[in-house]
Amino acid sequence: MAEDVLTLLGAVFLDLLFGEPPGPLHPVVWMGHWLNGWWRWRPRQGRARPFLFGMTAVLLGAALFALPWLVLARARVPLLWLWSIPLLKVTFAMRALLRAGGEVLEALEQGDLPEARRRVRWHLVGRETADLPEPLVVSATVESLAENITDGLTGPLFWFALFGLPGAWVYRFCNTADSMWGYHQPETEYVGKFAARADDGLNWLPARLTALLIVAGAALAGEDPRGAWRAMWAQHRRTLSPNAGWTMAAMAGALGVTLEKIGHYRLEGGDGPLDARTVRRALHVVRWTMVLVTGGMALLVGLLRSVQLPWAGSSWP
Repeated sequence: MAEDVLTLLGAVFLDLLFGEPPGPLHPVVWMGHWLNGWWRWRPRQGRARPFLFGMTAVLLGAALFALPWLVLARARVPLLWLWSIPLLKVTFAMRALLRAGGEVLEALEQGDLPEARRRVRWHLVGRETADLPEPLVVSATVESLAENITDGLTGPLFWFALFGLPGAWVYRFCNTADSMWGYHQPETEYVGKFAARADDGLNWLPARLTALLIVAGAALAGEDPRGAWRAMWAQHRRTLSPNAGWTMAAMAGALGVTLEKIGHYRLEGGDGPLDARTVRRALHVVRWTMVLVTGGMALLVGLLRSVQLPWAGSSWP
């Protein structure tokens, strides 16, 4: 029990201290290579064949990236929990998310809107930002910060709590597949459908847990937890994603602002201004939420290991 808690806390400490490993050593890069290799052979016509192709690529990839840690668990490697710290760390990215938000904040505080637009587009969102006015740049930044707490921390740690390193790596692979293939575009519509649905399923509970912790984080950050709660429950269905609306609406209510992606959704948490100070406040809420996520997942790991569920932890299966 204690070993897996130490693995989780050590991984979080390692992330905060060093951030991301170099690209060639990062498993997300390896996952991207796997997916790109399959992409070249995708069927280009029909619906069923592209869907089955995409499902096969995702399932085989998830199994491939989980297999080494299953083998290590069975081999009973000495001090496995210590080896597991960097292997868990690479499945999440707290520091990278905070740094991305901080870089946008820096540009906004310097009055450099073109650079703020570039940094949002480079670090945080997939949408075009070249013509966005400052309020929509701020909105995109705050939305992405709120949504990516789930992808960047809660999701990997939640699946680590349930299934150890294999769970965290399967989560990260499916999330990577969704980020590369899960778009409503002619080329990816059916090939990426399984990846998108797998990511939705894996994030269903982590997203809702994160939203609740944003409410608590708002209280600790001196923001509006009641507003976060009201907006979360009233407006979480306004986004196309079944998960993103929970965290984004909670953040909108916490800050008392309206977050909007023109033509897609409008999350009305209040009439507050969208400026550099809003990003700074959002980052404060995000930091407190990350503290709560880390503590909550450490408690969940301890609880699951104490009852010795047969599938839980680094000793799985």
